[in-house]
Amino acid sequence: MLKVEDYQSGQVLLIDKPLHWTSFQVVNKLRWEIRQAFHIKKIKVGHAGTLDPLATGLLVLCTGKMTKQIDSFQAQIKEYTGTIVLGSTTPSFDLETEIDETFSTNHITEALIKETTKQFIGEIQQFPPVFSAIKKDGKRLYEFARAGEDVEINARTVNISEFEITNIDGLEVDFRVVCSKGTYIRSLANDFGKALQSGAHLSVLRRTKIGDFHVDNAVTIESFIEGLK
Repeated sequence: MLKVEDYQSGQVLLIDKPLHWTSFQVVNKLRWEIRQAFHIKKIKVGHAGTLDPLATGLLVLCTGKMTKQIDSFQAQIKEYTGTIVLGSTTPSFDLETEIDETFSTNHITEALIKETTKQFIGEIQQFPPVFSAIKKDGKRLYEFARAGEDVEINARTVNISEFEITNIDGLEVDFRVVCSKGTYIRSLANDFGKALQSGAHLSVLRRTKIGDFHVDNAVTIESFIEGLK
């Protein structure tokens, strides 16, 4: 069992983030639990890479002096699995918002789906979703989006080293992606729909790896709290 000195000198915590939690909420919860368990006033806790509330999976948290390593962890290659739904789009590119447009999928075959993934391998230009936490002019992009304000978003260069289709069930396409820091899988889903001459949005997302860290070695929030007792 770890002592307070261990958390202060620095720990890397692998948490399996549950659905609907923000990454910030996870950090706040664990920071509070560590403080309560050891009766201390403060402890540094930060995360190495945000996960959307509708995503689950690996969240790397650093405590104490290990928070200095956050930038290096954030820069590492990431792996995701999830599901893309073909034939419809949403403003947020995922299920945070309602479907706003539908498209024909009659021309889409399994072979076309798998062939189209090749367009996204390597260095690509990607526009982040307007429903994202990226800051512009001191405001989060989602603040502009929720206020119905138009905002110009700049494309960014990201690298996708693997984009594998793992299952196709009607309009639901399961995938695995290995990508660089800064890649938005929601944007990838939206762009994938366009490349198929249709539309698409993300319905499920799970982060499985960050560098050498794997979600199989992560614990739930509840298990972490239980381990503090």
